Amino acid sequence: MEHDQPLVRDVFPDLIAELATLLQEEGESELAVSVRDVRLVGECGCGDDFCQSIWTEEHPPGQPFGVGHRCVPLLPSKGMLVLDVVDNRIMYIEIVDRPPMRRRSVER
Repeated sequence: MEHDQPLVRDVFPDLIAELATLLQEEGESELAVSVRDVRLVGECGCGDDFCQSIWTEEHPPGQPFGVGHRCVPLLPSKGMLVLDVVDNRIMYIEIVDRPPMRRRSVER
């Protein structure tokens, strides 16, 4: 099955490496492995200059995640990283008050 959305690790490799390490440190081994395969479905779009959050799964705007949702706050050295997870699938990566991420161009 071919995916239209790039892997986040191809666009933001430093972010994925950091997330994998932080998740492992928090005892979230399964998420630490699965974070390498999340796709960049969309960017937050809120317009706040301190936000670089990204969607990794499709989700209707303004709708709660529902049953099976949990937040996974991490402890980065700078800013804030929080994952929204539903049934052990990473849906959204909240990235706030962090230095600008370096985006790697992805060929399709």
